[in-house]
Amino acid sequence: MATHTGGCHCGRVRFEVIAPRVLNVTDCNCSVCSKSGYLHLIVPKSGFRLLSGEDALTTYQFNTRTARHMFCSVCGIKAFYVPRSHPDGYSVNARCLEEGTVEQMKVIFSDGKNWERTHLTEKGESLESAVDQQPGDRDGQSAGARGLERSNPLQLYLSDPDGYVLCA
Repeated sequence: MATHTGGCHCGRVRFEVIAPRVLNVTDCNCSVCSKSGYLHLIVPKSGFRLLSGEDALTTYQFNTRTARHMFCSVCGIKAFYVPRSHPDGYSVNARCLEEGTVEQMKVIFSDGKNWERTHLTEKGESLESAVDQQPGDRDGQSAGARGLERSNPLQLYLSDPDGYVLCA
């Protein structure tokens, strides 16, 4: 585990998060995430600490109004928020983490356009869309074979949206 720091573009909103050095992040295709390029790093409330900028945060809510999308009122960047899928924790935008503590990011596709079908139900039932395929194994080719691996530890290991299970 490591303490990662991050924040918004203008620097008013700053936070730290405790998470592994190798991060599993989710690339969601819902209307908000796809337009903003958000990469979700889900952390428990105990693993997140706002260092500065609470007074600069503005909240946006829509649909079920469960998620609290907080963004900097100065620069407009959403560096973290309280997600609908984990209302007792935070989703940190992995793209807002500073360099130096992240060794690797593994990106897993999430079908947020069909949120109710792809997430756990309130009763804790299993995901309907779960498959046994590992990221990068589609058609027998690993991410490296498709040329997606790079030497930079912050390079994203992008997955194809076909057939991947939601990582929460």
